[in-house]
Amino acid sequence: MEELIKKADILIEALPYMKEYSNKTVVIKYGGNAMINQDLMVSVLEDITLLKYVGVNPVIVHGGGPVISENLKKLNLQSDFYQGLRVTNKEIMEVVEQALLGKVNSQIVSLANLAGNKAVGLSGKDNNLIQAKKYELEDGFDLGHVGEIKKINPEILITMIDNGYLPIVAPVGVDEVGMSYNINADLVAGELAAALGAEKLILLTNVEGILDNPEDKSSLISRLKVAEAQQMIKDGKIVGGMIPKVDSCIKALNKGVKRTHILDGRIDHALLLEIFTERGIGTMID
Repeated sequence: MEELIKKADILIEALPYMKEYSNKTVVIKYGGNAMINQDLMVSVLEDITLLKYVGVNPVIVHGGGPVISENLKKLNLQSDFYQGLRVTNKEIMEVVEQALLGKVNSQIVSLANLAGNKAVGLSGKDNNLIQAKKYELEDGFDLGHVGEIKKINPEILITMIDNGYLPIVAPVGVDEVGMSYNINADLVAGELAAALGAEKLILLTNVEGILDNPEDKSSLISRLKVAEAQQMIKDGKIVGGMIPKVDSCIKALNKGVKRTHILDGRIDHALLLEIFTERGIGTMID
């Protein structure tokens, strides 16, 4: 009986948050270990299913770097990186699309539907959801089919949400002549959140959140203001792959998203702990 009462207490704690986020949109960037580990994949999609059933409108954006690298290796294709970005010629871009759409997206859609959702997979090319342009580096180095977002056309997502579907978006955009571009999934998630007027942007990662000392896992910062996050980048405390995540959060906040979160996707039920409990986990930037 005591165990049952504890479960009831947990539900009661979640009730105010269920009310607050009912019929609100939450954009979730899904990547890292949560995509590689099958058990974590199932756990994340069960969390998203629960969000859907209590009235939240989730939208998923996924990455797929490890799958892309694996497919390139199988095809004996060399993939170089420049300033942390994958140099993407036409041949590699075809592999990127096959990996993101043919494998990763379809797998997430399948598991999401098995969990009880009406999931639909799409990319930024569908209905011109993500209008892209070539990403130009200041030094003139040509990255090929690496893109940045020119414009978001969210109508297709709004229609899907209004009709009870769970959109699962691959981060591939298209330009005005039909050229495909691979775009950083964190940035795509942030721009989609802004275009949809989302209540929250949540980025799942392979780290605890933002650390005051990158060498000390116990130095997790639970909450940051935008100015504080920007200062940490200047001070070199936020580095590497965390920079585009923080940039995505800041841009989303500046465009009207209420709250942004960077969470450890390796933790079971990280999404539920963040949204439906008082303390949450990870780092919130607002």
